[in-house]
Amino acid sequence: MATKNYKKSRSDGGLDRERRLRYVAPVLDPNWQSPYSPSSREREENERAAKKFLIRKRIPQTTAVAVVILALIVGILITPLSAIGAVVVAGLYGFDLRKMVQRVEQRAGSMGSVMLGQFKAGGSTKDRLRLVTILERLAATFGVDNVSAFIIDDEGYNSCLVPNGENYSLFITSAMMRDFELIEIEAVVAHLLARLRLGLGLRQGLSAVEELSSSQRAQLAGTGHTYRADEVAAAAIRYPLGLAAALQRCARHRNVAGSFISTPFYDQTRWVFFDVHADRPEPDFTDSDDVSLRALALKEW
Repeated sequence: MATKNYKKSRSDGGLDRERRLRYVAPVLDPNWQSPYSPSSREREENERAAKKFLIRKRIPQTTAVAVVILALIVGILITPLSAIGAVVVAGLYGFDLRKMVQRVEQRAGSMGSVMLGQFKAGGSTKDRLRLVTILERLAATFGVDNVSAFIIDDEGYNSCLVPNGENYSLFITSAMMRDFELIEIEAVVAHLLARLRLGLGLRQGLSAVEELSSSQRAQLAGTGHTYRADEVAAAAIRYPLGLAAALQRCARHRNVAGSFISTPFYDQTRWVFFDVHADRPEPDFTDSDDVSLRALALKEW
């Protein structure tokens, strides 16, 4: 009996040694980043796209100035003063270009004031308290500060988060606050905060203030980025189905008379809103910005 126990212990010891030999220690990659977290490269690319748009606006003027500078450089062979002229022209144009960029960025950065002028306040005291509570918690999660919340009196389902000088303003319709569950409102706010973390604020703000065609606005704002913001938001709140439910509500909702969604103002500013195609009568499953497709994609998580 003792022999059997001895053999069993030797056998168990051999198994333990074998397990230890097969064990592979985990290797931690210090450069690993979650695919659901906004990367610095994403933010830089989105911010760079806005700058490129502003510079492309001045291509005719830039070309004309370049011709003048070239002529002055060629004139150096005739008179040394041409070199001074070329430097002066280049410096003045560079200064003017920089001021133009700052002016347009300032217009995009004052979208909060524009929105306040377009809407009237709505919602109950209870609704405002709910919204502020959600916003304060999520703003800390996303690392965004100085956000003011406004409920606007409208029967459409939509929301946006736009810059207002050095701060930000969150706007949400009274219908959305009334009809959406708490977790769904949380998901909508998280989506809008995710856009800021992705560096989409300037791109989408410019699309709302510049005189452009619908296709140009879409190109500037960056099509497909709404779903990327959905991913970031769903990962942050750890409940993709909450965001999917909010998107489904928007997909089922039909415009009512008097809603701002039927106005030219919405058509111009649509890319700053949670539902960028709220005026679309039927879903378009070929468009990754469509709320119906975004909801289906989240359900696959």
